[in-house]
Amino acid sequence: MQASAPNTEITTLALLQQAMQAHGSGQVEQARQAYQQALQLEPDNPDGLHLLGMLEGQFGSRDEGVALIERAVAVKPEEPMFHNNLGNVHFTANRLEEAESCYRRAVELDPARYDALNNLAVLLGRKGDKEGAERTFKALLGAAPGFTDARENLAELYLRQGRLNDALAQCAAGLVTTPRAPGLRRLLGLAYSTWDMPEQAAQVYRDWMRDEPDNPQPAHYLAAFTGVDVPERASDDYVRMSFDGFADSFDSKLKDLDYRAPELMGEALAEVLAPAAKVWRVADAGCGTGLCAPHLLPYARTLVGVDLSAGMLRQAIERGGYDELREAELVAFLQSRPAAFDVLVSADTLCYFGVLTEFARAARSSLASLDGAGWLVFTVEAHDDVPGAADFVLQGHGRYSHRAGYLAQTLVDAGFSPPMLRAVVLRNEATKPVQGWLVTAQVQAEGNATLRTQLAQGAAP
Repeated sequence: MQASAPNTEITTLALLQQAMQAHGSGQVEQARQAYQQALQLEPDNPDGLHLLGMLEGQFGSRDEGVALIERAVAVKPEEPMFHNNLGNVHFTANRLEEAESCYRRAVELDPARYDALNNLAVLLGRKGDKEGAERTFKALLGAAPGFTDARENLAELYLRQGRLNDALAQCAAGLVTTPRAPGLRRLLGLAYSTWDMPEQAAQVYRDWMRDEPDNPQPAHYLAAFTGVDVPERASDDYVRMSFDGFADSFDSKLKDLDYRAPELMGEALAEVLAPAAKVWRVADAGCGTGLCAPHLLPYARTLVGVDLSAGMLRQAIERGGYDELREAELVAFLQSRPAAFDVLVSADTLCYFGVLTEFARAARSSLASLDGAGWLVFTVEAHDDVPGAADFVLQGHGRYSHRAGYLAQTLVDAGFSPPMLRAVVLRNEATKPVQGWLVTAQVQAEGNATLRTQLAQGAAP
């Protein structure tokens, strides 16, 4: 008797399980292929459409993600999870009205859909409806006191309004139910710091370090509060963890802060490169989600971006405008590109550096010595340049501030002409303006009219 052949048919369910496993481990292309194969077998499978839509919304085209999840909703309109995640994709694309409609529909279908309620409250805060956001968070926490994300978001909402007592109360309540929640610990320490209670803040981070010795964040914050073992710059792991964690919401959060650094980059370039012409090789060091790109493109023959955070770079790819995007530490990247650029900008990135010597030297080596080119423009946070002031200070929020004299001397020592420093407000935090420096410097070099003419004509120098 002949044995029957084994059944090798791949089912839709098996492909979806394979895709979800790859998706969860960050294997984007493998997940995408498995989702697509599942949909080839069953084109209207609502779970496959929804999951592939989420993947595209996270790692690909948000428009494609919306289209796929909308197809899932059409097949299965009463599934609240589909409406919630459709809202998430709209939200990351800053389509706030569409996102709000999706979240409200999810809650209408399932009032116990607490993630959708949390998302709705966050969205209301982004739209400026602080009272509506607070009411929604409180209603959610009344029903689900242990919902840590909502507790953290409400505490952050209070901090942005300068309501320190309320923020502390939320952090304390949340840490009762979730004692090791890292977000609540960070906010509690920040609230203590803002309230000028450094010892209490330091204890928060000592406890956090004890529980998570491999996490770079509490050690960094502890150094800020105590002034002991202050690093010369934030570690790569700290920066990467900090920005990967909120890449999807980065742009929308900055809208709350009246963030001005990209606009300042454009103003500085207009002063030194007018009239605008697409003739320069421009680098955006610490490009993040690409917010500076629209302000740089009027001057860029080529535009290159570099950032440590893969999550932020995914957003920059989605925004577009760059000829090249690299995931790398910016000093090492600049050192690897001698004389590769004519203009180098860095918006709100050097606030994660204390000592700027290595950066200044790397910036100088990466800039060509051309007549009219060789410009470096960046922002940093500021503290008063009074007698005895430190060159840099690691502040309680985890960023460094610098004094003006240190910035000027460091750039001159690295081979730049004496820079122009302009006092600016970079953004608002907890209702207070963040003071900074807008720095513009040009390399010390003899002008070369011939090379500038070649560059303007499109020839590589």
